[in-house]
Amino acid sequence: MQDDRLITSSLREEDVKNEYSLRPHFLSEYIGQDAVKEHMQIYIEAAKSRGESLDHALLYGPPGLGKTTLAGIVANEMGVSLRVTSGPAITHAGDLAALLTNLSPGDVLFIDEIHRLNPNVEEVLYPAMEDFALDIIIGKGPGARSIRLDLPKFTLIGATTRLGMLSSPLRDRFGIKEQLELYSPEDLKEIIIRSADILKIEIDGDGALEIASRSRGTPRIANRLLRRVRDFSQVRGDGVIDVETAQSALNMLKIDELGLDAVDRKMLVAMIEIFKGGPVGLDTIAAYTGEDAGTVEDVYEPYLLKLGFLARTSRGRIVLPDAYRHLDYPVPQQPVQQMKLEV
Repeated sequence: MQDDRLITSSLREEDVKNEYSLRPHFLSEYIGQDAVKEHMQIYIEAAKSRGESLDHALLYGPPGLGKTTLAGIVANEMGVSLRVTSGPAITHAGDLAALLTNLSPGDVLFIDEIHRLNPNVEEVLYPAMEDFALDIIIGKGPGARSIRLDLPKFTLIGATTRLGMLSSPLRDRFGIKEQLELYSPEDLKEIIIRSADILKIEIDGDGALEIASRSRGTPRIANRLLRRVRDFSQVRGDGVIDVETAQSALNMLKIDELGLDAVDRKMLVAMIEIFKGGPVGLDTIAAYTGEDAGTVEDVYEPYLLKLGFLARTSRGRIVLPDAYRHLDYPVPQQPVQQMKLEV
């Protein structure tokens, strides 16, 4: 269901052809994530001054925030090639060996969804990260023997939306760990204006801010909404996106001023009306929305948590007073006291 939502932060087919052209290629073009950007600038400059490859880096945070983009920027800043793959795509140790042996010195290997690596593949990755070597077993039974292949020094960048699912041995082998946070509306406004310039879309600052405020802190969603509002402005307006045009288009798409869509409201209303505001178990919410628990936790919840609409407790999820007010429900007094105790 989540892939059908306009405001899903997962990559949709329509995003693929546009996303590469909109991605920044150097840190100077990268908007937002100031702390991460500053850290990476220091690490990159230090590695280049020593003539070494960058230390292995782990990027984590909700989808759509620019982990793949940042990996590409690192490769560009270091002046090396980028190889991109994903955890589920590496099914056998031989797949990983083929990737690693084809790297050139200093290259960046980017593994998206690294938490989904096969455990057998992960075991092969450990010596590759630590010793830049591959241990390969040749033959079977008593005659089997192990040989070690030396690898060029490379940089592994792993990306994950679920840091807790990474095994401790793998997590500990990353020297750089950076968390990407949801973007502020002001940063998203700058991203939208930059994207509009690349796509030759006429937009003013207020129109960009209106789209930004409804983009759930996610650049991927902001760029997607920009394209949909552009369509609306060309058919129903004069082709220029101002605040009135943006509001009309997004209201028609049923995305409210905080970026909630019909699915978010349905989930919150169910928690309020059926479950009396909670606590509600994650599996119960997943069953009601028709999604698996991991999707609810990674895609639905982060933005609602940031808004202060939900809280996680030991007994389940609780709807907080701001969500009642936003949905025009009276705030119950007894649950509010319970919320404070639970949180």
